[in-house]
Amino acid sequence: MKKFQKFAEPTVTNTTYAGEAAAQYIAAALLSAKTLDNKYVTIMPNVKYKEVIQKLALDGIVQDASCDFVTSGSVTISERVLVPKELQVNLLLCKQNFVASWEALQLGFSAFDEIPKSFNDYLISYVGGYVAQATEQSIWTGSASTNGQFGGFGPALSSSIAAATGVIAAKSGSIVISGSITAGNVLDKLNSIVDTIPATVYGKEDLLLYVPTNVGKAYQQALAGGAVGANGWNNQMNVGDKPFNFNGIEIVMCPGMASSTVVAAQKSNLFFGTGLLSDYNEVKVIDMANIDGSQNYRIVMRYTGGTQIGILSDVVYYGAY
Repeated sequence: MKKFQKFAEPTVTNTTYAGEAAAQYIAAALLSAKTLDNKYVTIMPNVKYKEVIQKLALDGIVQDASCDFVTSGSVTISERVLVPKELQVNLLLCKQNFVASWEALQLGFSAFDEIPKSFNDYLISYVGGYVAQATEQSIWTGSASTNGQFGGFGPALSSSIAAATGVIAAKSGSIVISGSITAGNVLDKLNSIVDTIPATVYGKEDLLLYVPTNVGKAYQQALAGGAVGANGWNNQMNVGDKPFNFNGIEIVMCPGMASSTVVAAQKSNLFFGTGLLSDYNEVKVIDMANIDGSQNYRIVMRYTGGTQIGILSDVVYYGAY
């Protein structure tokens, strides 16, 4: 007869994941941020220090034909620099607080298909969820001067409008608009925002309307308001989610955005940079039992993140500035 002995705690040796070996863990944390996971922006990996985004502007280059080579028009090359900020997680966790949950997963008491195979993986995924949340928030509302954040799109767009450096403020006619967005006014607001989009951008395949959770919710409520809902949506045969597009432009909900803001932009014009596979990535899981006899784990993560906007004048922003 075999005897089974259940140890109270798993035996885990000190483990270090660094460089490329850390990529899978950092990727799981960063790319599970909704904006990145759905590729709503252009992701630029392997940015060790900075990445130069070049912009080419042409004007008046078409001319009447002749036998000679005659230069015409103008070519202007300008650039935007994306510099990811180095970030870290230094965390001290007590093993006893997590062992029971991990053992339950191993026994199959979970609705999730992907179960961490080791206690180390479980701790990394647990912390990674919080890293993803912080990353999503930084992408849209982060400030590089704030500890634990990198500069986000929202502050950059707001600053550009205030300084008149290119970003277009949403307008209703000739009046700049902002303020709280509700189910009662969301359609009017979106109409004005779409009207403000430059003709050179409107109709582009990757043009999106980026909205926070409250605006996405307000839009769904507006479409559900009656047998024949707002914006011509017919609710008689549709009781679930309504389409997330407005007059043919896809609406994407990004929970990291500030409430009652909207951004109309091409995803090819919004950039997120990270040293995803570079040597800056480092994940360490250190079992302190063999060092000081405690039940503590130390988790250290190092990664980089940053945002940049390519052509400011191609972006429409609705919100306070």
